[in-house]
Amino acid sequence: MRLALFQPDIPQNTGTLMRLCACVDMPIDIIEPCGFIFNEKAMRRAGMDYLDMVDYRRHDSWQDFLKYREEHPEEYGRLVLMTTKASQPYTDFQFRDNDIILMGRESAGVPEDVHQTVDARIIIPMNEKARSINVAVSAVMVVGEALRQTNGFPKK
Repeated sequence: MRLALFQPDIPQNTGTLMRLCACVDMPIDIIEPCGFIFNEKAMRRAGMDYLDMVDYRRHDSWQDFLKYREEHPEEYGRLVLMTTKASQPYTDFQFRDNDIILMGRESAGVPEDVHQTVDARIIIPMNEKARSINVAVSAVMVVGEALRQTNGFPKK
């Protein structure tokens, strides 16, 4: 199981998600360009002291990410996009051990070509008057369910 962030806009959200991944032993992919300067100093500030614990990989572009995924099928399985444009609730989705949970940009989600590339689209059911849930909060909800389903939480 992996988490992937598509061109994240907000360093605090990225740091929060890197910390989450460190805590649950989940690799994270950062698909650039980011909406902020991605460097160790900024990430240490946003991710606190967890940066050394997280297994993260940076990709220069969506195409670079797709190429890397193709070259590493044992690590990179289905692309599962979290999107407000989906109809299948994440709680009804059957996660697999090597799924990649893909989160879009805070400001714009993902472009249509990314929507067309993914293997599945899932949504968090919510009040129809609400626009969206914060990307970090959304990821925590879905990662928790995915790890529960796959028995993927770290063992004590």
